[in-house]
Amino acid sequence: MTNNSQPMPEKPKMGDYKRHLLVCTGPRCTENGEAQALFETLGEKFKAAGIDKGELRVKRTRAHCFATCKSGPIMCVQPDGIWYYNVNEANLQRIIDEHLVGGRPVEELIYHQSVCVVP
Repeated sequence: MTNNSQPMPEKPKMGDYKRHLLVCTGPRCTENGEAQALFETLGEKFKAAGIDKGELRVKRTRAHCFATCKSGPIMCVQPDGIWYYNVNEANLQRIIDEHLVGGRPVEELIYHQSVCVVP
């Protein structure tokens, strides 16, 4: 129920995207800030790969904790339900090239895969 005396705030705007990459930047995942450093490179890497706009656009978001605090940096690709670990610079490039652009998950870096079931 809305209060008619208060105007509704303006709706946020968001462009369409094919995948959503979530990056854990919490302090227990990587103690020296490696995950945050990787996150900060994503804009340039996505642009270079051509996934910063258009039909392959990937939205990126940092998260504080996934509660799976081992072998980070850790990333999750949705809606694919793919969870990656040990995402160093080289592995990140493989994930971008093979999964986000090519559509083939990098099997040896996956530690969990789940399919979202909607009733």
